[in-house]
Amino acid sequence: MDAMPSRQFLWDVFTRIDRDRSGYITADELQVALSNGSWSPFNPETVRLMIGMFDRQNRGSINFEDFGALWRYVTDWQKCFRSFDRDNSGNIDRHELSNALRSFGYRLSDGLVGTLVKKFDRHGNGTILFDDFIQCCVVLYTLTHAFRAYDTDQDGVITIHYEQFLNMVFNLKI
Repeated sequence: MDAMPSRQFLWDVFTRIDRDRSGYITADELQVALSNGSWSPFNPETVRLMIGMFDRQNRGSINFEDFGALWRYVTDWQKCFRSFDRDNSGNIDRHELSNALRSFGYRLSDGLVGTLVKKFDRHGNGTILFDDFIQCCVVLYTLTHAFRAYDTDQDGVITIHYEQFLNMVFNLKI
């Protein structure tokens, strides 16, 4: 595993991203700084999701300490993405996504993997870019975690009322 960059390095990156010098990075500032390797901008929804995950003060932005955690998170996802992008195309196709999700412990049908590709493929190419891969995995994890809260006997089946379902979905941070 690569060593964590120095605090000074992270501070230099943080100050370059914090364009308004507020001491916080907003989703807009972070989106400008992130690259998915394809010269296209990072998906704004993925950026919003990541800010929400690391914004411990619920400000809609992250401070320097939050940024260090986000840096590690993105770096780990980048390594993961590269390990499943077998053809080094810079995106993940249906087969590569299926392998990635299987390695994470998900046993999903080919039909559902196809649905995920359609949902997270912003450009209609049948593939998922790095930022969309992060969003796909985070959404899948969040939904699975919410489902398991109701699946008390861990049999993969739940019975809930409509309002419980709505509460579950609307309270998710996705």
